[in-house]
Amino acid sequence: MKRLIGAQLWEITNWLEAEISKAEMGDTVGFVIPNPDKRVDADNGNPQNTPPYHSWKAWSDLAELLYCRMLTPQPLNDNEVLLRYQKLDLSDSFHQSREEDKREKYGTTSRFATIQKNEAPSFLFAFRRALLQARIEARRTILDLGINSGDEFDMIRKLLDSDHWQQMQFIGIDHSPSAIEKAQARFPEENVTFHCHDINHLNELPIPKADLLLSIGTLQSPGIDFKPLFMSLIQNYLTKEGAVILGFPNCRWIDGEMIYGAKAPNYAFPEMSLVIKDIYFCKKYLQQHRFRVTITGKDYLFLTATKIGGR
Repeated sequence: MKRLIGAQLWEITNWLEAEISKAEMGDTVGFVIPNPDKRVDADNGNPQNTPPYHSWKAWSDLAELLYCRMLTPQPLNDNEVLLRYQKLDLSDSFHQSREEDKREKYGTTSRFATIQKNEAPSFLFAFRRALLQARIEARRTILDLGINSGDEFDMIRKLLDSDHWQQMQFIGIDHSPSAIEKAQARFPEENVTFHCHDINHLNELPIPKADLLLSIGTLQSPGIDFKPLFMSLIQNYLTKEGAVILGFPNCRWIDGEMIYGAKAPNYAFPEMSLVIKDIYFCKKYLQQHRFRVTITGKDYLFLTATKIGGR
């Protein structure tokens, strides 16, 4: 078992990359590290030449970068810990799904249905901040494109008191019949409406303009002409003083883990040109129409736009 006591990150990374490359999916690689709880460095009055200190966050980040799951550390003594990385199954991802019915790629029996975004801290904090920045409590009609089984509405319901919730109108649209069926069961209230429909053809639905337009991880999907659809949404489905929240995935869900960095075509590593290009287009267009726009988040990048001088 490799002892990495006093090792620098370069040495640690090189050794781990070599070991993990030889491992099978699901195998573990174990190694001994200094107990991060026993921090010893110059900030605590020790010499500058103290061995490098790596926090638990650093070890967790490294596991993610190496496409591994960090398992529960095992203390060996007060000063040393056995750390184990488990190699993720890169094929275990809804991104690899090849459903015969394309509408059910994100349905209730799909791999996607096992994902719980609201239980991922980086998603929850960023989405909650976006909702508060968009003044969710002042909105009356919420239109969510790509609602799936209703997780976004669930977050909003938790943020608001029951009186606010009941006074608002919620409209969710998704092309997956099973996901919409589940959403309807979760939200039987009269002020919540769901449509199983292709968002490329919103003009076929009798939906009112919304004062909050919400879409997370949907507008960039294959089969959607992103820019024309986005401009149409702002022009035809948003009220004069409305707000917008768009969530752009900057991660992949692999073997039950949310891994930072979206996979780009023709690259073996995360590459952000496409997502940055789309975000910049939206930001520029909205600013031209007198919106104040912010970009926040990490694993999901949230564009939040509110009308200047509006609510």
